[in-house]
Amino acid sequence: MKFSQYFLPTLKEVPSDSVIPSHILMVRSGMIRQLTAGVYSYLPLGLRIFKKVEKVVREEMNAIGGCEFYLPALSPNELWAETGRLEDYGDDIFRIKNRELVLAPTHEEVFTSLAKPNLISYKQLPQIWYQIQTKFRNEPRPRGGVLRGRQFTMKDAYSFDATWEGLDESYDKHAEAYRNIFTRCGLRFFTVSAFSGAMGGSESEEFMVEADAGEDTVVLSSDNKYASNIEVAVSHSENIGRKDSNLPFEEFHTPDIKSIDELAGFLGITDRSRLAKSRLFVIPAKTERKKDEYVLALVCGDDEFSETKLANKFAGIRPGHPEELLEIAGADAGSIGPVNFKNKDVKIIADLRLENADELISGACKNDYHIKNIDLKRDVPGVSYMDIRTVKDGEMSVDKDSTLRMTKAIEVGHIFKLGTRYAEALGAKYLDVNGKENVIIMGSYGIGIERIAAAYIEQNHDKDGIVWSGEISPFQIHLVSVNKKSDPVKASAEKLYNELTSAGYEVLFDDRDDISPGVKFKDADLIGIPLQLVVSDKNMKNDEIEVKFRKTGVRERIKYADILAGIPNLMEKL
Repeated sequence: MKFSQYFLPTLKEVPSDSVIPSHILMVRSGMIRQLTAGVYSYLPLGLRIFKKVEKVVREEMNAIGGCEFYLPALSPNELWAETGRLEDYGDDIFRIKNRELVLAPTHEEVFTSLAKPNLISYKQLPQIWYQIQTKFRNEPRPRGGVLRGRQFTMKDAYSFDATWEGLDESYDKHAEAYRNIFTRCGLRFFTVSAFSGAMGGSESEEFMVEADAGEDTVVLSSDNKYASNIEVAVSHSENIGRKDSNLPFEEFHTPDIKSIDELAGFLGITDRSRLAKSRLFVIPAKTERKKDEYVLALVCGDDEFSETKLANKFAGIRPGHPEELLEIAGADAGSIGPVNFKNKDVKIIADLRLENADELISGACKNDYHIKNIDLKRDVPGVSYMDIRTVKDGEMSVDKDSTLRMTKAIEVGHIFKLGTRYAEALGAKYLDVNGKENVIIMGSYGIGIERIAAAYIEQNHDKDGIVWSGEISPFQIHLVSVNKKSDPVKASAEKLYNELTSAGYEVLFDDRDDISPGVKFKDADLIGIPLQLVVSDKNMKNDEIEVKFRKTGVRERIKYADILAGIPNLMEKL
């Protein structure tokens, strides 16, 4: 491709609305341009890279028996209502008013609606279906360029199995395909256990790329044996234990004390572990249950709640709204605790660190009052214990063999064992060998196409620009002609360009006449193609071509007559 015929608008300056490296370099190198918040036009260079990512994804999906589809982005509201996700997604989903349509952020419902009338016998299972398609998400605060946009490209795949063992096999196939995809795309990645969120289902894993620009916080062990999203991470945490003082609980006045820090200051103590932090959660009523249910959760005052861990235990749970607290608990936030709770039907869950603890201080379910000497074993009958705290940096792993650290990461892929949620909701069933009707068992597997490219750039850039390599590099060779309009150097460069392209190499040829050599070299480093060839008057006098390796900056010269035969050897050095 000749630069003079290619639309490749590079920029010298950092765009004012770009902060993270991948966003800055995608704009500066002419890959993308913003149309409006969270919506980008893909320019020829960017589209070329994204298509290369798609090629890798498609090849690996086909290798595990995937059948490619292309389904509508628009789907009817009632399809989403049947699975409950119209409500679950809330304002995060684009809806077309007066048309009863949704712009889909994912396609579980649509694929399941196709499976329902077509996968009706065990003989047709298992199946793996996938597509590479534009998705839409009503992201309230789009940021990070293509990392968090409102329109994006996703490969979403779905497995359909007759047995749970079959689902395990399909899941493992996708996990292996994902490892191949990210390896071929040049990413340094790891997997973490994750929360399924609005997708539902049981087991799920995220494929992550460590990067300062990442929006996810992940927890990694020092021995590299454990990795998890912080939402569901676990650690070894010591139980605070009992003092067995058997002191009676006692109510005391705490005017205007709303937080653990304020309470600790009021009491003049530094150890917050026995200041039981209380939060009220609501499980909204469903059709089969007419009344809301309530959960009071307790953690040590020096810990933070993991709402995700609670959501894993109680489907649909949400924090209680401020206006609800007085009616349900008898007090506002900051004064709620496990004793004297107004609603006697509340479920009380305490973190494992608090198991059977005594001499605790918590709210009195009465504004501006707290209670001391609470003994969970004695004073809170029916309390149950589970891990509901957020892991901290530097804690020990569960096996106590290593320490945990927190880092930022970009999610590039996510795989889920959906089970029967969608098939059951939409009535997708098959007949087994005995003619008995069974619900199809499903999995869901997503990859962000643009996210792969952005994550690659986050991991592979320097002060001068992007450093491409491997299969998703836009071109293999960047040929630069340093010449004047009538210079014979240009003719030599043209000849070399034709020879290289005829030999099957992907070449970006900077043949521009009105651009200085310095600008051409800066553009070459900014765009970041791995191998640069420079044809100049100085080198041609010695019948040589200058070779520069973009990653290392190392330069060498090679005879013009030997360049074509020498390219494979140069490629190996990359």
